[in-house]
Amino acid sequence: MKAADARVLLTGAGGGIGSAMAEALRGAGAAVLGVGRRPGLGPWVQADLATVDGIATVAGAASAFGANVVVHAAGVPAFGALTALSPAQLQQVLQLNLLAPMQLTQALLPQLLAQPRAQLVFVGSALGRIGLPGFSAYGASKAGLHGFAEALRRELADTSVRVQILGPRSTRTGFNDAAVEAYNRATGTAMDTPQVVAAALLALLESEAAERFIGFPERLGVRLNGVLGARMDGSFARHRRSLSTPDTGVPA
Repeated sequence: MKAADARVLLTGAGGGIGSAMAEALRGAGAAVLGVGRRPGLGPWVQADLATVDGIATVAGAASAFGANVVVHAAGVPAFGALTALSPAQLQQVLQLNLLAPMQLTQALLPQLLAQPRAQLVFVGSALGRIGLPGFSAYGASKAGLHGFAEALRRELADTSVRVQILGPRSTRTGFNDAAVEAYNRATGTAMDTPQVVAAALLALLESEAAERFIGFPERLGVRLNGVLGARMDGSFARHRRSLSTPDTGVPA
């Protein structure tokens, strides 16, 4: 779908990546309805997607807006050794990164299926396809999202709704705190700007491709991990060691 034909419901529109996406989409001619937990600029819905009422509010606003594209960009981080994460963190990351987009998609699907053409874009992560030390909980949430989107894409293959996955790598926003930045420096992990991710979203939207991963060697890592699996484990020794160094702020 051309951006100029898109009426986009964008969750997480107040975040670093989300705001860059909103700007890029509007710059390309799309109409954008942002969603966030706090007030925002432009057409906007303030709602908490972790609640039943929040899902219903957004679904109603999307219908009134005539959305034909949904971009699931809302999410929360979770970095650190599993033993350093609280049960509340585990629950929150799975609720917001996985269950909320599933529930919102379920609520929106009838109105999307009524459109001549519609697209669902799930913003996943390279970490949803590459299990990385320090990101067990976050990676699990994104792996679940990738699995959901892949199955839904096949389920809706004979309909007017296209399902797509965008897989950014680490991005330089407030989403990644000082501990993640220290870990990335220690492991030589590159970080993209939000604008790089926003440009990739536009390209994915207009290409209607099934998925798009961003950055090298992450794109290669996604492919190799899918083929080699456990034989890739030794490649992450530096990441494992860096997770327990003092400058990451994560206990050994």
